Amino acid sequence: MSITVELTYDLAKALGNRRLELEGTPTLRQVLALTRERFGAEGATFDQLTRVTALVVNGVLASRTHSQETPLQDGDRVSFLKAAAGG
Repeated sequence: MSITVELTYDLAKALGNRRLELEGTPTLRQVLALTRERFGAEGATFDQLTRVTALVVNGVLASRTHSQETPLQDGDRVSFLKAAAGG
C-alpha cells in the first residue's frame, strides 16, 4: 500500500523533499507519525511547522482531532495545507 504525502514549502525545505511515498500506512495518524519520524531529532521543528497546517486527504479537508483514525487506501494523497491570511 502506497500513500503520497505532499508537504508545504516550509516542510519540504526542512526535509529537502516536496513529496514522500509511504508504504503500509492505513490511517492518517500513522502518516503523521511516519512523516514526523523523517525529521529525526528535529521532531520539534515538524511540530512547529505543522501547527498552522491542515490535512487534506484526496482533496477533502480532514480534522486533525477527529479524523486521525481515517482509514487510507492504496494510492491516496495526503497533503499538508498551510493556513493563509491576507487582505
